[in-house]
Amino acid sequence: MSQDRRFQADDNEPRGKPMRRGRVGKAVPRGSDDLRPAPRGGRDKSVRIGRTRVGKGVFARKRYAACTVIGEIHGDVIENPNYGSCYCMDIGGGCMLEPAAPFRFVNHSCDPNCEFDVFELSAEGDAQTLRHVFLLALREIKPGEELTIAYNWSAETAIPCRCEAPNCCGWIVDPDQLAAVRARAAAEQH
Repeated sequence: MSQDRRFQADDNEPRGKPMRRGRVGKAVPRGSDDLRPAPRGGRDKSVRIGRTRVGKGVFARKRYAACTVIGEIHGDVIENPNYGSCYCMDIGGGCMLEPAAPFRFVNHSCDPNCEFDVFELSAEGDAQTLRHVFLLALREIKPGEELTIAYNWSAETAIPCRCEAPNCCGWIVDPDQLAAVRARAAAEQH
């Protein structure tokens, strides 16, 4: 996602400059002192958790235009150097966000309709900035549609993909590391 992209107005629109495109995966944090967990608020009523063929998923309850902020991803910031989980998100600075429901259950797709971005935000009049993670619509999303992101896992943690997207590459992996995963899979078959 381009860092200069303009977002459409929404109740949850972040005020700040995007730092970089986020990635989900099993990375090892190295510690940071500029992050704090976001407060856990009430349930986001604009989405729902439902069953999918791969377990739980998150579904839109309303229409979202492209580039709209769907919601903030709350959770715990983990600074333990040995930490890793299937849900954690790399939010930069060597820290991971272990997301809380509902966005904890956003599934992978090789043709995602969402992505998350990390923003450095500060309260009005406050010099200290904190990182916040928002889920953004990449294209128009209709009510009832499942929200998905590209996990972009490393080749070492890649697993077979079951997203069933027409352009599915067969693996949950960063596209830049797909060749390495395919080469490893071919070597294991011989």
